[in-house]
Amino acid sequence: MRSRGVLKGLGYLGIFAFLLYGVSHVFFSRHQENSSLSRRVERTVDDTILKKLEGLELKVNKIVHVLEERQQQQPAGGEKKPPKKKVVKKLFPNSFLFSKWGNDLSEEEQKEAEQFFVHYGYNVFLSDRLPLNRSLPDTRPAKCASKKYPEDLPSISVVLIYLDEALSILKRAIRSIIDRTPAHLLKEIILVDDCSTNEDLKEKLDEYIDLIHKERPGVVKKVIHKERLGLSHARMSGWEAAVGDVVAILDAHIEVHTKWAEPLLARIKDDRTVVLSPVFDRVDYDTLEVIKYGTSAHAFDWQLWCMYESFRPEWYELKDDSAPGKSPSVMGILVADRKFLGEIGVLDEGMLVYGGENVELGIRVWTCGGSIEIIPCSKIAHIERAHKPYARDLSIPLKRNALRVAEVWMDEYKRNVLISWNLPLKDHGIDIGDVTERKKLRERLNCKPFKWYMDNVYPQLDTWEDLVGYGALRNDLSEKNCIDQGPVPGSVPILYQCHFYGPQSCYYRRRGEIYIGGIKSHKYNNNRCLVDPGEGHTPGLHDCKIAKEKGLHMHWDFKQGQAIKNRDTKRCLEIAQGADSYYHLIIQDCTGQHWTIQHLIQNA
Repeated sequence: MRSRGVLKGLGYLGIFAFLLYGVSHVFFSRHQENSSLSRRVERTVDDTILKKLEGLELKVNKIVHVLEERQQQQPAGGEKKPPKKKVVKKLFPNSFLFSKWGNDLSEEEQKEAEQFFVHYGYNVFLSDRLPLNRSLPDTRPAKCASKKYPEDLPSISVVLIYLDEALSILKRAIRSIIDRTPAHLLKEIILVDDCSTNEDLKEKLDEYIDLIHKERPGVVKKVIHKERLGLSHARMSGWEAAVGDVVAILDAHIEVHTKWAEPLLARIKDDRTVVLSPVFDRVDYDTLEVIKYGTSAHAFDWQLWCMYESFRPEWYELKDDSAPGKSPSVMGILVADRKFLGEIGVLDEGMLVYGGENVELGIRVWTCGGSIEIIPCSKIAHIERAHKPYARDLSIPLKRNALRVAEVWMDEYKRNVLISWNLPLKDHGIDIGDVTERKKLRERLNCKPFKWYMDNVYPQLDTWEDLVGYGALRNDLSEKNCIDQGPVPGSVPILYQCHFYGPQSCYYRRRGEIYIGGIKSHKYNNNRCLVDPGEGHTPGLHDCKIAKEKGLHMHWDFKQGQAIKNRDTKRCLEIAQGADSYYHLIIQDCTGQHWTIQHLIQNA
């Protein structure tokens, strides 16, 4: 290969020499015709030509050298060596967006991507560059592909609710529904805009809808709120606008999988009182990659935060992962017979912003004549945001909404919601809005009591029936300090300046257990119990089940304003000043110190 390059260079030299010969030949011919020119001129011309030839030779030699170097850089087979990647400075090394994605972006592209990410909570920069009709992996259970469904299924109205959603995300949701829902079943797509401010969601969205209407005239409708009303109102607006037999109320940052609608519609055709949820796959907020999620029930804790949970044992006994599974609640995406949903009160419009509305619906459906199921053969890919831009601290509306649900539906168990939020049982001071109409709805529907729901639908919830007190525990020698769970992982509780958050949440049960650092809502979870090791002066904090198995001293006698005394060792939990002059928790012979717990449950 190298010799071929050299020959090529020599060929260039020959061409240049030939051209120069032609020029000089013409020049000398004319010179000979003019005999009056002197020999001095002849010598000058000769010198000039020789100098030009020497310069030309140097240039050709440089060309040959460059060709040889390039030839040496080429790998075997004549393939070009890939150029070295340019190293780009990482402008946002601590951003969640760039932990797995974005290594090849320029600095300007990084700035654009991060700006979008902060605004939306997911990767809009990447979304804008992906096809709207991208393919999704088939993540359904194997049996789903072979299932057959009737042709005469109910029609479906799909409601997409959104607030300042990215345009490309919303377009992709619409496109996936059009492409993956049989045309004879899809009645309409209803877009409910809860007072968005993004300019992209005005004319540009309308232009996209016009394109869709060339394909499917009139299939997309818009409902626009003139003021921000929250999720429950947006879902209600979609339900009110819908005309299909079945209504599917979805988030707008989704993509539906193949044959997502048929299993839902077939189940509702069999039983109009069942409210359904597809199974969600996770779409990573940074890479937008679809991650398969298994089938689970939708549940909640006493704060009414949503969570995934195992089905009841009878589902697993079927040994069929494509079978519908009963669920205590829904996560928020729901599919129901449109008229039945209206009969039981749709959604509580008194809910604010976000949170709790799905649990309220779940309790209402089960206690007022319906049921809830998860359908494994219906899959929806759902973006899990890194953060929700419209509500940075969701605990505030969720707390308020949870108390509203408890007041209307939970009877004597509403105290558990207050306990979980570390609120007093009376006069908590939080405005939950007017619940008069919701209580009348419950009475009109002749709904079952919440105890029935606990016993028959959600027995996994711990009733907390024997709680005596909850909240921060303080010693009268140093009331500015509270018992704290200490470092985690770790097994030693500490005394720390009171802040009244989770690590300092303590619970005393009548049977003598003292939990530090929180209480679990479910029977299948274990709490961490205060123990007296029996020797030494350092108290311990251990899983209650393990403490019981090991025979650790985990039972205490305690009355408000009195000592905390271990029933076995007769020693007390107390505080003492150390060499550093700070107070520390110790176990020692009782000296008459007194403790108070933040909230006492009367008649416990």
